[in-house]
Amino acid sequence: MDDTDQRRPHSGRGTILRMDNVAIVVDDLAAAVAFFVELGLELEGEATVEGSAVDRLVALEGVRSDIAMMRTPDGHGRVELTTYRTPPTRDGDPRAPANTLGAHRIMFAVEDMDDILDRLRPHGAELLGDLVQYEDSYRLCYLRGPAGILVALAEQTR
Repeated sequence: MDDTDQRRPHSGRGTILRMDNVAIVVDDLAAAVAFFVELGLELEGEATVEGSAVDRLVALEGVRSDIAMMRTPDGHGRVELTTYRTPPTRDGDPRAPANTLGAHRIMFAVEDMDDILDRLRPHGAELLGDLVQYEDSYRLCYLRGPAGILVALAEQTR
């Protein structure tokens, strides 16, 4: 198989239709919802999930978790925020560097980067590195949000 075969979408019956959401485990659901609302996402709904089907799905016993589904303004992207009541959440490293295996990062296209950063700072957002101008086309930054979530912001400049 050459490189072009790997980039070509699968033409068989079992194909991906879309990406529905990215799920992130947080310790403070209300704070995470407030952060993403300030960023510009809309709270689509909240629920508590539990039961044997959930236990089997996530391979844990006695799951009871609260979830909040956040939707991007265009209606296409979703972030599912999850807090586990039981079993206890395993500690991760909320300060893990961006190159950590399995680290998650969500990128959003934004307008008025400075305004967004000013609004997110009271919600605990901290720049990971610097706000940079990439060539002549984007202003980019990585920041940490609730539970150490890495969020990238990109503002097109031309």
